Amino acid sequence: MRKGVIVASEGRGPEATQLSVSVDRSDPDMPLIRVGGELAYLTVAPLRAEVDRVLADAPRAVVLDFADLHFMDSSGLGVIVHAWREGQEVGTTLRLRAVPRFLATILDITGVAALLDRPLPTTRAIGPGSPRSAASA
Repeated sequence: MRKGVIVASEGRGPEATQLSVSVDRSDPDMPLIRVGGELAYLTVAPLRAEVDRVLADAPRAVVLDFADLHFMDSSGLGVIVHAWREGQEVGTTLRLRAVPRFLATILDITGVAALLDRPLPTTRAIGPGSPRSAASA
């Protein structure tokens, strides 16, 4: 399990925006990224970096757990779409877990929920020139 990251935004008072991100790789086929606090423009970079690190290994699925998320702006939505798009490139399914009601509403209104429900392509790139069936992956 990777240690968590806490980010506080600069230039704000005691109500400073904080984000916590931790990664559990105990199941290498389905790493879990826990996201808590406020996912906003000033704090989104560590989550995007973790998503990119996890997707570099092309696991079967990546789970984003939002149980402790309190707020998200469009930057956070952008990271979810980025994770889905990059996952599609390497044959990784993106799963969302413990989605708060406000986030579910945002995902529905913006159409991202329907995007996330799209199936993966039938082939999965393993290396240069060697695709294999997603069912056998």
